Amino acid sequence: MKISIHRRAALALPAVLALPAHAQTLQRPARVVIGFPPGGSSDVVARLYAEKLRGTFAPQVVVDGRVGAAGRIAVEFVKGAEPDGTTWLQTPASMLTLQPHVFPREVRYDALVDLIPVSTVCSYPFAFAVPKDHPAQDLAGWIAWAKAQGRELPWASPAAGSAPHFMGIMLARKAGIEMTHVPFRGAAPAVQELIAGRLACFIGVLGDVSPQQGEGLRMLAVSSPARNPRFPAVPTFAELDQPDLNKDEWFGVLLPAGTPDAVVRALHGAIVAAAATPEMVAALDRLEYAPTVSASPAAFADRIRQERADWASIVRYSGFRPEN
Repeated sequence: MKISIHRRAALALPAVLALPAHAQTLQRPARVVIGFPPGGSSDVVARLYAEKLRGTFAPQVVVDGRVGAAGRIAVEFVKGAEPDGTTWLQTPASMLTLQPHVFPREVRYDALVDLIPVSTVCSYPFAFAVPKDHPAQDLAGWIAWAKAQGRELPWASPAAGSAPHFMGIMLARKAGIEMTHVPFRGAAPAVQELIAGRLACFIGVLGDVSPQQGEGLRMLAVSSPARNPRFPAVPTFAELDQPDLNKDEWFGVLLPAGTPDAVVRALHGAIVAAAATPEMVAALDRLEYAPTVSASPAAFADRIRQERADWASIVRYSGFRPEN
């Protein structure tokens, strides 16, 4: 379950204030560990929350980058950290729900055993985009066009084994079309190839394609539960009879297993309060993100469990291997 921005403060702040003082604020500095380089979205979001949690959950909060192995080093580091609340993980959803199926030999952690889910901190949708001058005006028209081509169509995602990669497989399966996946290392080069007309479509994070909307490309669908306020003319996948593609990505916070429940609840409450501030809402909006938080740590754990199960069947169907 997710709490909307308007209900969030009303539901969470009384719970935060009801906690004993020692549970609200640690007496020692804390760090949020991320698995991606400085300057990226993971780093930016972590720093936004670190600033808000400084003085409300811990006297100091710093961002600690543990880069490597596509983010897995950071997860494993927090898995082995002292369970006292001074170290927590901020990670994208795919590290916990998708990668265990994509890289079963490399993943050496279980989010529900080795870690304690606390809350999501933000979410962001994916988008389906085509070149600006493509003849299709909507997703149904694009599918009809694809079927008429009589050949496998090249399409792209930001990386092999990523959520957009498998969303493309799901779309092709339901639509009954043949597509050849062209993986890239990041969205920027894929978007450039799309604009140049060398790809039939691209599926990736909304924020990676939205700057070119109406210029070099056109978005035909978004994966968010509702239409994006900045692009109200772009329908959701659910509106287009593709409900399985309504998948958003999120960043979530987790603590090492064994962390006391009072600390878990205090961190959850501090995150909920931080997410409700106008400054956080505005800062995340500039990234095309929404400050979405979990109703409780248990609700976040349930979400991880369900999404992990959903991705398992999708990855099995795809026949994906890491060398793909």
